[in-house]
Amino acid sequence: MSTWHRTTVIENRRWTESLFSLRAEGARLEFVAGQFVRLAVEAPQPGNEAAHVARPFSFVNPPGDPVLEFLGVIVPGGPLSPRLAALRPGEALYVAGNPAGFLVLSEVPPAHTLWLVATGTGIAPFLSILQTDEPWQRFRTIVLVQAVRHARELVYAGLIGRLAERAPGKLRHVTFVSRERAPGSLEGRIPAAVRDGRLEAAAGVTLSTEGSHVMLCGNPDMLRDTQAALAERGLRKHRRRAPGHITVESFW
Repeated sequence: MSTWHRTTVIENRRWTESLFSLRAEGARLEFVAGQFVRLAVEAPQPGNEAAHVARPFSFVNPPGDPVLEFLGVIVPGGPLSPRLAALRPGEALYVAGNPAGFLVLSEVPPAHTLWLVATGTGIAPFLSILQTDEPWQRFRTIVLVQAVRHARELVYAGLIGRLAERAPGKLRHVTFVSRERAPGSLEGRIPAAVRDGRLEAAAGVTLSTEGSHVMLCGNPDMLRDTQAALAERGLRKHRRRAPGHITVESFW
């Protein structure tokens, strides 16, 4: 049974009609950048936790930040996300005390280039990772791939711009917009761009078994199809006992 912490919402930012970010304070959680934690609107009752509605959300904030931040999307008719999106400053947000997940850099073997590939809210754990020192110290080049349906869903552009300033030229931000044309963004889906070389051309770096590691987070179709496209290039899933080139997070 998890320990639940009551936090207080200090900001609910609506990026679009369906995307929102919650910022809350009041709980100090120990976690590793890239992990997720369950959120709830009401406090789960001891002995009846299974009946409570809670869902996992990745941290946007880095470890040690007193303000917790989460990026969410409204699922129409869903039991939790519309309620989270409606929270106002001063209202309660309950956070489980047991963050988890293996989309963390300690699970990534040595590489020259780190590829962080996300669709939608899958960008969240990568923003947490990029706000720590480790990726900047370990990798020569970092490629952040952010894929959305509409250009207005390219959230956190300001934060990404500030992160890029930490080491000019080290962070390459490649965006995809699939349902409209958007200046500066690639069209279509990530797997197709892996196969035809457009992703590498946009990033200005080679994606190969020599020196590349890819972390994936997002919708199941992207995870499946991108892994298949990468496998065609010789990249394989990373396991502790069999080091590879791909690390995947999926809690859908």
